[in-house]
Amino acid sequence: MIYRANKADIAAWERAKPCKLILNKALAKLIAMKLHRSWSPQQIAGWLMRTYPNKDLHVSHETIYKTLYIQTRGALKKELQQCLRSQRVMRRFKHATLKGKGLGKIVDAVHISVRPPEVADRAVPGHWEGDLIAGSGNSYIATLVEWHSRYVMLVKVASNKTAAVISALINQSKKLPDELYKTLTWDRGCEMSNHKEFTLATDIQVYFCDPKSPWQRGSNENTN
Repeated sequence: MIYRANKADIAAWERAKPCKLILNKALAKLIAMKLHRSWSPQQIAGWLMRTYPNKDLHVSHETIYKTLYIQTRGALKKELQQCLRSQRVMRRFKHATLKGKGLGKIVDAVHISVRPPEVADRAVPGHWEGDLIAGSGNSYIATLVEWHSRYVMLVKVASNKTAAVISALINQSKKLPDELYKTLTWDRGCEMSNHKEFTLATDIQVYFCDPKSPWQRGSNENTN
């Protein structure tokens, strides 16, 4: 049997699942709007999930990336690539950026699923989301957002090493009354490896999101 590349290519396209953003113009318009506002695909996917109960308006961040970079005709304009924070012409394999970062290797991490229900309700103050942001010249800032009030605290950190981050977070926690700082939710960055030291010093429990799930601390992501 002779292999015909042209026929094989046509057959593959015929079998391919239609792009969701081609079929749903309203969804594509929402995503384009958020990209123009410098939202990341992860933030957009999480926002859609929280804002719209209709699953027709839900889409994964991977689908947004693939539509931007593979360029399904008519779905999202190529120019929207320039709205991404990392303006690469091509996207690297998703695991490449995690290599050597220690992500997901937090010992004795307490999962976000066992957080008190009052956190998700936003009914009472004292529950925070945090993240570490790297700037130019090896500068670092920890951003903390309180769920109930959306109050933001910025904490200057000497480095991205866990000792420096934990020390800065402990010092910052002492500036608030105990009733206004009860829990802290973080991603699985290695800067929180010493989270037990933070909890021991402050009596504040740290909860960790699932890997690659920034929408689980969406208030902080949107603030960043």
